[in-house]
Amino acid sequence: MTLLSYAKAMNRALADALEADPAVCVFGEDVGAGLAGLTLGLQQRFGAGRVVDVPLSEQAFTSAGIGAALNGMRPVIELQIPSLLFLVFEQLANQAHKFSLMTGGQARVPLTVVVPGSGSRSGWAGQHSDHPYGLFAHVGIKTLAPATPTDAYGLLSSAIQDDDPVVLFAPAGALGVREDVTAPLAPVPIGSARVHRAGSDVTVVAVGHLVHQALAVAEELAGEVSVEVLDPRTLYPLDRAALVESLGRTGRLVVVDDSNRFAGFAAEVLAVAAEECRLLAPPRRVTRPDGAVLPFALALDRALQPGAEQLRDAVRAVLK
Repeated sequence: MTLLSYAKAMNRALADALEADPAVCVFGEDVGAGLAGLTLGLQQRFGAGRVVDVPLSEQAFTSAGIGAALNGMRPVIELQIPSLLFLVFEQLANQAHKFSLMTGGQARVPLTVVVPGSGSRSGWAGQHSDHPYGLFAHVGIKTLAPATPTDAYGLLSSAIQDDDPVVLFAPAGALGVREDVTAPLAPVPIGSARVHRAGSDVTVVAVGHLVHQALAVAEELAGEVSVEVLDPRTLYPLDRAALVESLGRTGRLVVVDDSNRFAGFAAEVLAVAAEECRLLAPPRRVTRPDGAVLPFALALDRALQPGAEQLRDAVRAVLK
């Protein structure tokens, strides 16, 4: 049995990919120093030609990664915070995502973008605290949000081997999570959800680090309600079959999602449930507010992020 942290699991996935395939390379700011922990020690092991420290220009090194992918490499780009995705949305959504479609599959872009940070980390203020995974799911880019170390390893491994662009969000609230690992680490299929806790009264769909909050609330409420905790793991493509199967058992739905409410991922989950399931009560969402900009003030910051009290209230509400 090995106690494995989330950050170390991602570091191991990168190391294993670099070891197995000379086409894999890493681009990012301070990746040589491994400041986020994901690339720690990799430049010393594999060299500065494969783990490449780049200048502070996200547009430039993302474009370089797309070019490398078009020429047979499998680049992994590390962005230090999710808000930087706004700078490279054109390159990812309008270029990398569309090359394969526009060339009938003749050109492939096997590019992985890894985004640590945000998600329950307070005090990052307006321009550093966004969690825009819904934007990438909306345009059809494979979008991942693993909650546990084994899933972080497995989904990152699968992303690197995928022939299409993939954006993987590694929320700050999950980076310190540790897990007892008893089996060999292995790839996790993109597009498969995971039931962390079985239940019969209500399904809580939780994204990323909020899985752990949902599990804590489910345990707290165990004496009054049986909560099933479903982790989509992949936001796009969504495992609709797993969602429908879970709601077939419970008939009630709460979604907890650390992004903005309007047109967000939680809204899509509710729409699938409304279209394909027979619910016993109106579903509920626990999200950031519409158009939320998190302030620097810690009390206000925490008040705008989805919390355990809101989730408890939503679970109880769908039972009435």
